[in-house]
Parts: sequence; C-alpha cells; structure tokens
Amino acid sequence: MNAEIRNMKTNAELALAEAYSSGKARLPGGRTVVALREAAAARFDALGLPHRRVEEWKYTDLRALMREARPIAGAPDAAGIARAKDAGLRIGDMEARRIVFVDGTFVPEISDLTDLSPGLIIRSMAQALAAGDPLVEAHLGKVVPPDREGVVALNTALMRDGAVIHVAKGATVERPIHLVFAATGQTPASVFTRSLVVIEAGARVMLVESHDASAGHQVNTALELVVGDKAHVDHIKITGGPSDLVHVSSLMASIGAHARFNDFAFNIGGGVVRNQTFVRFDGEGTLAGLRGASLLNGKQHVDSTLVVDHQAPGCQSREVFATVLDGESRGVFQGKIVVRPHAQQTDARMMTRALLLSDEAEADSKPELEIFADDVQCGHGATSGALDEDLKFYLMARGIPETDAEALLVQAFVGEAIEGIEHAGLRDALMEQVVAWLRARGA
Repeated sequence: MNAEIRNMKTNAELALAEAYSSGKARLPGGRTVVALREAAAARFDALGLPHRRVEEWKYTDLRALMREARPIAGAPDAAGIARAKDAGLRIGDMEARRIVFVDGTFVPEISDLTDLSPGLIIRSMAQALAAGDPLVEAHLGKVVPPDREGVVALNTALMRDGAVIHVAKGATVERPIHLVFAATGQTPASVFTRSLVVIEAGARVMLVESHDASAGHQVNTALELVVGDKAHVDHIKITGGPSDLVHVSSLMASIGAHARFNDFAFNIGGGVVRNQTFVRFDGEGTLAGLRGASLLNGKQHVDSTLVVDHQAPGCQSREVFATVLDGESRGVFQGKIVVRPHAQQTDARMMTRALLLSDEAEADSKPELEIFADDVQCGHGATSGALDEDLKFYLMARGIPETDAEALLVQAFVGEAIEGIEHAGLRDALMEQVVAWLRARGA
C-alpha cells in the first residue's frame, strides 16, 4: 500500500491560507475573477511556499526564509500617503508620469492622470476588477508561468490593486510611465500588487517601476505584459528597501512578432529579493534585451531568475547581468533559454558576471540552454572574481587613491549592463545610484 506524503504546512503558509479564506469575500472581482482566485488558492495550497527541493528555488528557500507571514496591509492613512509623496527614484531629467501605490493601494491624489496621451488608458486594478473591465477579463492570468510557480498563484489569489495600462494600436506614449510602489506602514505587513499592461500592435511606451518599503514588510508583486506585433516597449524595475525586506517580483511577458522589448532590473536594497522574469516569444523576428545590475552589501540575498522561451522562429535575445557583492551578501543568477522545435534561426546569448569585493560574499550562477531546434546560434557564459589588481595598480600609479580606483572599476563593471538602457537620463540617474552606493560603502 502506498501512503500519500504531504509536506507539513509552515506557520507562514497557514497564515497566508487563512488570510485568503477570511478575506476573499472582500477582494474585488466578479465571477470570472473569483474562479481565477479559487484555482490559484488551490494551487498554492498544493505547492506551498517554494523551497530548496524545487529546482528553480534551490538557492532561495523561501519557506525557510519566511518563518512567518505578515498580516495583509490595509488602506494607507494620511500619514502613510504623506510619507509616500517623495517615494521612488527621481529619474534625472526625465519627465515621467507618476502613478503611486501606497501599501498596495492606488492613491490618485498624489498620482498624475491628467492629459493622457491619445490611445493611453490608465486605471487601478481594483477599479478594473470591480467593474469587470473587458481588458482584464480577456488577459488576466493568461501569461502566467507553469502551475508549479506557487508565488504567482499566491499573488493571483490575494491580489488587490495595481495598475492596468492599455496603449492602443499605433499610439506613441511620449512621457515614460513611472509606477511607484511604496509600502510605508509603520507596522510590518504583506503587500500583494498585480498589474496588467497591454500594448497593442505598433505602439511604443516606456514603463518604469520603483519599489521601496519600510522595515519588516513582505512584498509579492507581479506584472503581466502583453506586447503586440511591431510594438516597442522598454521596462525598467528598481528595487530598494531595508535589510529585513522580503521582496518577490514576477514579470510575465508575451511578445508578438517583429517587436522590440527591453527589460532592465536594478537592485540596490532589500534583505531577500527574488526577481523572476518569464518572457515568451509568440511571434517571429522579435528582438529582446534583458539586462540587470545588483549592488549588494551586508547579508543581502538577491536572486535573478530568467526563463526566455523562444516559441517562434527568427528571434534574437540578449541577457547581460552584473552583480557586485560586498560583506556577507549572496547573489544568485539562474537563466534558462528554451528554443522550441519550430523556433529555427534563433539567436540567443546570455552572460552573467559577479564581482566579489569581500571574501565572505557568495555568487551562484546557473545558466542553462534547452535547444530543440538545429538551425540556431545560442551561447551562455558566467564569470566571478575579485577586482583586477593590475587595473587597480594602473589607476593608482597615476595618482588615483585606492578607494577611488576601486570605485572607478566598479562603475565600469556595472556600467556595461546599464549602458543597454536607451534613455540617457535614466542611465545617468542609475549611475548616480551606483556612485551613492560606493560612497556609502566607503563611509
């Protein structure tokens, strides 16, 4: 007789299940959304929080790292909204449209929704769910990864608010859209935000996300992105926060034919950060650049995980990630390129580099290729090591102090990934963040 073996639920898993059970009647959404939530809650009940026995999570054991679940954040008060007014990275000289979410709730009074470009619609997810928005009904939950992805299922079950953005066919949005997510509550809480962005054929837009939180918060955020044929989309995500922040982010993108998609993830804070990106090429002839840079110190743990799924022929993807580690920090990179049998003439290349400034820091890299076609060009590489002493000596021999020489080398190392951002103002703003991190390190 075979006995069924089930993992015992942790306190965090029990608390999250109870949060859904007791609060689901107050969550926004009609019959279709309720069914989506119920199915997601059942998946999470079966899977639980990911742990080291799940291959994709073996370096980031969330079940062990989240011993308890914080209570769900409530609506922000006036003090919390006031604290959030200056949240988010000021993006240099780039005049971005700020859409602000405080403790997981859209706050229109400190957001900019005036004079929207022709063809641009922005509304909150909570409003869209409550109103039965056809766009949400048609696309929500359609770009999610396989069923074994428990954190996305948890987000689907408990999602409350976020952004819904629609760019009509052929429209060009001149001003970048800056989604500011600030968890400012004085009491540690859990925040679940879900956003949906639909870019129709031939449209162009730049989307920036910045995430910050107060001490002790746990954030689970997800973005579904649908990019139409011949569209051009730039997406930048910036994550900061205190050393006890747990931040899990899921970007799930479907890219059409002959489109251009650029994604950049910048990590400069947080205790445990997991950025997972799932990109699916649904049309031929598309170009995609996926890049990232992380600056880690103390006992920070940042995990960048990618799955790039080439399902159409003639597409090109480039992945370049750079991680700088100091103190006892740990950086994880897991990148998988999948080429389906009919995705001939795929050109896909991946590179990750780690720069260790401390003997106690750790870098784990796991690049993978799964190729089921024969007419392809694919490759991957991974390097890790300390600063080049010869280069540092070269700079110091020309009168540059040791700390300044190290800073120049670190800036050059990170700059290779940042240079892939098309907008000059944003590139400069991120390099300023790198300089500020280096100054704080040397203080």
